[in-house]
Amino acid sequence: MRIAVTGGSGFIGSHVVDKMVSAGHDVVVIDHRVRPHRQDVEFIDTDVVDLASMLQAVEGCDHVFHLAAVSNVNHALQQPVYTVQINVLATANVLEAARRSAVSRVHFASTVWVYAGARADGALTEDAPFYLPGAGHIYTSSKMAGEMIVHNYSELYGQPFTILRYGIPFGPRMRDELVIPRFVRMALAGEPITVHGDGSHFRNYVYVEDLAAAHVLALSDKAENEVFNLEGAHPVTILDLVEALRDIIGDVTVRFESNRAGDYPGRTVSADKVERVLGWRPTTPFAEGLRRYVEWYRSRS
Repeated sequence: MRIAVTGGSGFIGSHVVDKMVSAGHDVVVIDHRVRPHRQDVEFIDTDVVDLASMLQAVEGCDHVFHLAAVSNVNHALQQPVYTVQINVLATANVLEAARRSAVSRVHFASTVWVYAGARADGALTEDAPFYLPGAGHIYTSSKMAGEMIVHNYSELYGQPFTILRYGIPFGPRMRDELVIPRFVRMALAGEPITVHGDGSHFRNYVYVEDLAAAHVLALSDKAENEVFNLEGAHPVTILDLVEALRDIIGDVTVRFESNRAGDYPGRTVSADKVERVLGWRPTTPFAEGLRRYVEWYRSRS
């Protein structure tokens, strides 16, 4: 099949491209100014907020994976209008281009951050309703809005979809400003690691290659018009991360600062549905994935 990946030059997108190529698909990377990391895929340099360009870019594609987004929550906080343009308007553009081009399905990259304000007990499933007053962050709200528009295009225009709610991915090619790269950089330089809050915030980290593998499975007909949590297997607190780094790197010191505005404290999210329907579950333990990342980071130095 011909598979388009918006944001295919980015961290997660590049791994999705790798998995799609390995699965034998014809891949086109749709990104703006940043070329893909590999040369054996087609590259279309276009801006996802330009509908006319998107109409041309997805023509002839069977599936579109829409990963292009403002995903850095600090950038989203600083640039709310731009974030809405990229995360909401561009999503509508991708869906409209797909509808006009008769694309079989659009796969939308969402996030477990949509559960930030969810009012439910126990592990949160894909059926948990959004609680808009508790969204807490422009990034979260933009992803909620994107999901709602995806559903609108299905209900009003019959455009098939799959929504993939990512846990917190990590691994090679991570952006340098993310938590794990910052901590690794500080630890290797002998600098104290800055922890916001008391270190109890947690993430169910998921190794990026495991996450990318789920996208190939999502091509299945069983995934059409479904929502899946792609959550890591176990919660990892910030202090757990620090201890894991100590095991890999050695002595690490910590400096505590106040919480970041609108930070996601972590919720318990179930990934049972995706295992039941598509047979996916993460297989790389956090400590092993972190060790691979540190090795990759050191290899770039």
